[in-house]
Amino acid sequence: MSERNDNEMAAVAKRVSDQDRDAALAVLAAALAEGRLDPQEHAVRAQTALRARTTTDLTDLTADLPAPAPSRAERDRKDLAEWLAEWRYWLGGLVIMSGIWGVRCLQKGELSFYWPVTPLGIWAAILIAVAIWPSDEDDD
Repeated sequence: MSERNDNEMAAVAKRVSDQDRDAALAVLAAALAEGRLDPQEHAVRAQTALRARTTTDLTDLTADLPAPAPSRAERDRKDLAEWLAEWRYWLGGLVIMSGIWGVRCLQKGELSFYWPVTPLGIWAAILIAVAIWPSDEDDD
């Protein structure tokens, strides 16, 4: 009896939210704009999406369509997030290398040349160059 309940629960799809419907409508609109759907089929699918109750209903509507390509703003947001993550790695490198330098200075009992300036400077220059260098996607 337990197996039957598990199978029945697995077969029951989750109910959709307005946000889920909006996402499906966005996929349908992109497919219409790309010419993958004709206006009549788009209208039928859009009406069905608005009436959808479960995730299965929405999945069936968009299963034969590719996900829309990310917009320019989405790509820019992703690139910025990755660039800022690189700066966090740089900051981690700064802390580690400065700690090594500081311990070494304590061992010697005197301040020595701050050697982390070279690798950190090169790393920072590369990060700045990435920010100002035009990417191949800018031609779009």
